[in-house]
Amino acid sequence: MSDLGEVGVDGVLETCIYAADLAAAERFYREVIGLSLHARLEGRHVFFRCGDAMFLVFNPSATALGMHVNTAEMRLQHGATGPGHVAFRVAPGSLADWRTKLVASGIAIEAEVTWPGGGRSIYVRDPAGNSVELASADIWS
Repeated sequence: MSDLGEVGVDGVLETCIYAADLAAAERFYREVIGLSLHARLEGRHVFFRCGDAMFLVFNPSATALGMHVNTAEMRLQHGATGPGHVAFRVAPGSLADWRTKLVASGIAIEAEVTWPGGGRSIYVRDPAGNSVELASADIWS
């Protein structure tokens, strides 16, 4: 039998936010943020590749109803209300280019932060009002 003290987490596999207008969310995350579409289920979700992980956008009203998994009778339900937050790691020297791209795309920059540890972030809102942060990884160093 293994020592349960050795059990750990390797990283984040997926994260999700919620948006009722999935088409607007898909446009934002594909065209502005530059994520690659992985899957879409009309009216329920849109999934994107994000490096080694997945970024999921669910319609909150559809997700609350649940979804059958495989052939089991179990229905997976989850959800949240109100705006969420996601931080995408970007190259430290790319924030000026991100600022230019966001402004050119008509996206208002909500805040720019220089953190005490030296990292920097730009904050915007997606079409659903979720807080989207573009950050250099050294914000956590």
